[in-house]
Amino acid sequence: MTLAVTYMPELPAHDPEIDAINEEAFGPGRFTRAAYKIREGGPHDRQLSFVALHDGIVIASVRMTWIAAGKGRALLLGPLAVRPSFKNIGIGRRLVAMALEAAEQAGAPSVVLVGDEPYYGPLGFKKIPYGQVAMPRPVDPNRLLAVEIRPGAVALLAGDVCHADLVDGVSQH
Repeated sequence: MTLAVTYMPELPAHDPEIDAINEEAFGPGRFTRAAYKIREGGPHDRQLSFVALHDGIVIASVRMTWIAAGKGRALLLGPLAVRPSFKNIGIGRRLVAMALEAAEQAGAPSVVLVGDEPYYGPLGFKKIPYGQVAMPRPVDPNRLLAVEIRPGAVALLAGDVCHADLVDGVSQH
């Protein structure tokens, strides 16, 4: 049996369901994470963020946020969350693939995330060299991963990572 899943760009109307999925997936501790701290610096890019729907209900979501580190700019992928009853059937991977394609079309030089290499490695993510970037809160350096869209883009990411709007001015993207 094939599950009927519709994929589409995120809309403001999806926010309450996305918030519920993220709460379910990450719990109250999500607010203490480094990536959440970066996202506090400004909005995510809805045009590059996607949801998966089943019977009109959001069952998964991925968001993308513009970040800056030194001379480098990139997109921060996350949170990626899938409702438990829909896990392990490829929905998350499909959302990541859509987000990466959208990032490339938007001219993003690279996409960064904090995640597990066994999951994200097959999707093209590789470890960022140890000590190259500093997240605003502690992160296991083995979980700092990136996909390079433009050759040399990851090497431009250096130092403290923050929301790009804090460096470039609001809504420059």
